Amino acid sequence: MRSTSVLLLALAGLLISPALGQRLPREDVVDVPARAEGLCVSNLFQSHMVLQRQRPIALWGWGAPGEQVQVQLGADIASAQADAEGAWRVELPAREAEATPQVVTIRGESAELLLEDVLVGDVWILGGQSNMEFELAKVENGELEIATANYDQLRILTVPYGEGPDLQRGFARLHEWSGWFGRHFRKGDWDVCRPEVARELSAIGYVFARRLHMASGVPIGVIDASRGGTTVETWTPREVLEGLEAEVVRAKLQDWDERVATWDAEADLARRVQQAQQRRARLEAEGKPVPADQQADPTDLRPGPIADHNLPGSCYAGMLGPLVGLSIKGVVFHQGYNNALDGMPGVRLYEQVLPAMITAWRAAFGDPELPFGLLSLCTDGYPQTREDYCEKMFNAGIYIRAAQYRAFLDLWEAGDRNIGFASTYDLRRRWYHPQVKLPAGERLARWALATQYGHGRKLPWKPPALVELRREEGQLVLRLDTDVMDPMDGAIEGFAVAGEDRRFHPATATYLQVGEDDRGRPRLDRKQLVLTSLMVPEPVHFRYAWGRNPLGNLQVTGNKDLPFATQRSDDWDLAEVPLGVLEELPEGKLSRRDQGRIRAALREEDARRRVAEARALLEELDPAPPAEGAGTQDG
Repeated sequence: MRSTSVLLLALAGLLISPALGQRLPREDVVDVPARAEGLCVSNLFQSHMVLQRQRPIALWGWGAPGEQVQVQLGADIASAQADAEGAWRVELPAREAEATPQVVTIRGESAELLLEDVLVGDVWILGGQSNMEFELAKVENGELEIATANYDQLRILTVPYGEGPDLQRGFARLHEWSGWFGRHFRKGDWDVCRPEVARELSAIGYVFARRLHMASGVPIGVIDASRGGTTVETWTPREVLEGLEAEVVRAKLQDWDERVATWDAEADLARRVQQAQQRRARLEAEGKPVPADQQADPTDLRPGPIADHNLPGSCYAGMLGPLVGLSIKGVVFHQGYNNALDGMPGVRLYEQVLPAMITAWRAAFGDPELPFGLLSLCTDGYPQTREDYCEKMFNAGIYIRAAQYRAFLDLWEAGDRNIGFASTYDLRRRWYHPQVKLPAGERLARWALATQYGHGRKLPWKPPALVELRREEGQLVLRLDTDVMDPMDGAIEGFAVAGEDRRFHPATATYLQVGEDDRGRPRLDRKQLVLTSLMVPEPVHFRYAWGRNPLGNLQVTGNKDLPFATQRSDDWDLAEVPLGVLEELPEGKLSRRDQGRIRAALREEDARRRVAEARALLEELDPAPPAEGAGTQDG
């Protein structure tokens, strides 16, 4: 067993052989606990880390109750006394960026810890679920990025999975097993960016950090605190959720509380034992060998829902908890898939919780104006076309994507100039883990560079915004805040309009004509779009990019790569489009039967439109025949 002093140094990011006094490779440091005996510092603080510039620097750890602890960085020194539980915390003065490696010295009454190769720059948190977590090695052009990922001043930390319900103040350093990928991932260590390190980092996070470092010239640290398969409520403190008055949030909390209260670990074990015995009996009856890992009955008592990673507040407590109080530059967040699985109740919950989550994260890092960039939900499924346009509008994930943009827009319109947003729907692939991740990370980097690093004049980032919607006879007119276009200089696609019957159909989008030039040619206002549809004589609402893998090509004019975000002017949910399909609107998630009825109605709309469009085309190609008696005469 390692000595306490060796373990303490391991916690600090250094491992010294007590016998030889030699430094061992850091790869040998595995399964270091969140807290060691005696003087130790949180695993958040290690050699090779980045500390946040221009803000007071907080560090914390544990020691003996009442122990005096002194922390030194350069000429700056701060002291604290450990409390009754051994916890201590110090705060050093703010510093400017320092690319020259520094040493942090932590002295207690009987031990001293050294954190070496420490830089001062900007620290960004990566949050969300698997599409944020998705590592560089698995994305398009990822291997090219990996081959060139040699950046001494770019540092990386991936937080191990942690769970609540109690707020955690530390995390282990370990090789964590991933059932999804069937392998271990090294987590909990600050590392210098090298190809072998970068390949396991979030692809979005890597390219985001690389761009910031290359443009700013300051050290950048990224802390990946994302986890696949998670919902927005697990990333939100339980007490914040309890303060929301929306019925859908209260119902979610009540459902989880009942599941936790009724969990019977003994009954669960008995059920698993019975299943194991039945499985062995079946194999023996079939003359098949019983695998070695199935020969004995299970004996463990499982914790049940209390340990579920989607227990409300769980991932906030278990993964963000160890970071609470850290000085950072900002956050980028990419999530939403799992909330879409709950249908419209999931959407309504998301609309309530996402803004509250943003506020809670800003509070966790002590900055109500903390830069927070949202990346919208990615694509999933086969692309939407004009042939199946209506049917492909039926998907709760689209409503989640629109809710993300709405949350951004509400904060922006309220004066929040540190909120960011970027769309991803045009970076499309059929798999719900689209491998086109690098452009998504670069869009967030453009926002950060424009708003936080002084590149605002050269790097526009904000998507075009709707300023006014006018309902005119037979058409809708949209006025935007900037010129827009299809980057291929073709027809603008992706809009749909509906009348009072809530039957959406693809719309023809043209620029508003505002006069003629001196040659008689039409003058077009490229900030105003006119929406019309053969199928909708009196449109009242529009939707744009309303598909999970949507048809949509509208962007800011020029080579700006700024798509018009998924959005709508109506407030109708899945059960209400088109109107009248269901006799009674359900309060909860749609049943499979009701989903099937709505999809059938939407398919009928697609078929009805195709017939109407075909007739219109035939009439255009072959006008009505001449009236009876008319015709040509031989001359």
